Amino acid sequence: MATDPEFLVVAVELGLILTGVVALLGAYRAVAGPTTADRVVALDTIATDVVAVAVLFALRESVRADGGVKNGHFFVDIALVLAVIGFVTTVAVAHYLTKGGVME
Repeated sequence: MATDPEFLVVAVELGLILTGVVALLGAYRAVAGPTTADRVVALDTIATDVVAVAVLFALRESVRADGGVKNGHFFVDIALVLAVIGFVTTVAVAHYLTKGGVME
């Protein structure tokens, strides 16, 4: 059945692996990117991957082997904070690249 805790654990583990692969590809683009815009997009992708990992950890922590639910909301709070920090950073860097100065 699709709601088995074992299925959810496997899905979360697969999600963590795929998110790690995408983060590694983003790290490569951040280092080898030919333009600054490529590097900014790659770093934004990595920030999004970190948020996804925090949410996946929240899912993994919320499932018990006996089908019960534990408390995994702490990772969701972390994911929200990281998402806001990533968004503000991306907007600040985009402003700096287009206007050439620090925000006023």
